[in-house]
Amino acid sequence: MYADGDYDLAGFCVGAVERDRVLTGAAIAPGDVMLGLASSGVHSNGFSLVRRLAADRGWKLDRPALFDQDLMLIDTLMAPTRIYVKSLLPLLAEKRIKGLAHITGGGLLENVPRVLPEGVHARIDADAWPQPRLMGFLQGQGAIEPEEMARTFNCGIGMVAVVAADQADGVKQALEAAGETVFAIGTIEAGARGCTVFGSDEAWSARAAWSATHEA
Repeated sequence: MYADGDYDLAGFCVGAVERDRVLTGAAIAPGDVMLGLASSGVHSNGFSLVRRLAADRGWKLDRPALFDQDLMLIDTLMAPTRIYVKSLLPLLAEKRIKGLAHITGGGLLENVPRVLPEGVHARIDADAWPQPRLMGFLQGQGAIEPEEMARTFNCGIGMVAVVAADQADGVKQALEAAGETVFAIGTIEAGARGCTVFGSDEAWSARAAWSATHEA
C-alpha cells in the first residue's frame, strides 16, 4: 500500500542477440576459472536489510561513514550500480567467455548456479578478494554470519565471468585494461549443479573456517 504522495519507479530494457551468440553456459566444464568483477557498492540489492539496520541502529546518513570519513554514509549506500556491458562485449564477441552471472539478490550462492549446466559445481574462495569496507560495516552492524552474507549481498563482486583456464589471464588483463578490477575467485568442479562459497577464519570476520553451499 502506498501513502499519499508515495510512488514507485520501475523500468526495463529489451535486448536482442543473434541465436548463435546466445550465452547459455552449456560449454562450462570442470577446470574452468571464475573471474569476479568488483562491485561499486550494494548494487540495489539487500536494501530491505539495509533499511532495517538504518532504523534499528539509528544511522546518521548525512554524516561521514564510520569506515570512510571522506564519504557520507548515504553516498556509500546509494553509489550507482556498476554497469559492465562495455567491458564485456568485446570479449563476448571473441567468444572468450563461457558464462556470466550477474550478482543480484541471492548473492554469489544463488546467482552463480543459474549459469551452470548439470554436472558442474562452482567453488568460490572468499579469501581471493578483500572484503569492501562497506560490506564489513553492514556485516558488523547486523551481526551477519559469513554464510548469510554470501546469499544476501554481492560481497564486493558484481559480476562473475566463467572462462577456460588457458584464457583466464588474458581475459583478466583485457577487463583490467577496460577499467575493471578483477579477481580470480574460484574454479568449476565436477559435482551437483550449485555453488559453494568458503573462507578461512580471516575471511569476512569469521570466527572459524566456514563454507556455505546452494544446490540449484
